[in-house]
Amino acid sequence: MDDTLILASASPRRKELLEQIGLEFSVIPSSVAETIKPAETPGDLVIRLSLDKARDIAERSDISARWVIGSDTVVVCNEQILGKPTNDQHAATMLRQLSGTSHLVVSGYAVIDRQQQTQRSEAVTTRVHFRQLTEDEIARYIATGEPADKAGAYAIQGIGACFISGIEGSYTNVVGLPLCRLTLALKELGVPLAI
Repeated sequence: MDDTLILASASPRRKELLEQIGLEFSVIPSSVAETIKPAETPGDLVIRLSLDKARDIAERSDISARWVIGSDTVVVCNEQILGKPTNDQHAATMLRQLSGTSHLVVSGYAVIDRQQQTQRSEAVTTRVHFRQLTEDEIARYIATGEPADKAGAYAIQGIGACFISGIEGSYTNVVGLPLCRLTLALKELGVPLAI
């Protein structure tokens, strides 16, 4: 086993966030299905999926990396969990729900240390405030293609930033990884960091 790190996610945004803090890692996307169990809270959901994704890669016999990171993000509006839209109409419905209101973005992470057989996991919540959107803005935004693979059908780090009047909490959490909390967990597990 070597002192390397794997991100068990195909998300280019999570990859960029880890690169931003100077981490060296490989990407091996997990194939875990993102299903919601009845009566599961958003926090429990993202922690379970983060752990499932990390374990999916950590339990493989063909990898030698010591640490594996899994993550999942959901948007919660009016107590309803919004994942990724299934099509343009679904994206429009989500954006109408978010328009003129505030919602929660809940991101979970899990880090597995294969050498020490330990793990850390947590869910972090950020409140996001959306301005009122017009039907034309929603249609034009969907036409950009940006909402297609994003929880809640928007990207705070992209064009979707135009709709956000403010946030309370971690910005990187809304992008897909709560870097402040994650780096503390990585330090606890002995991952070499730039700071």
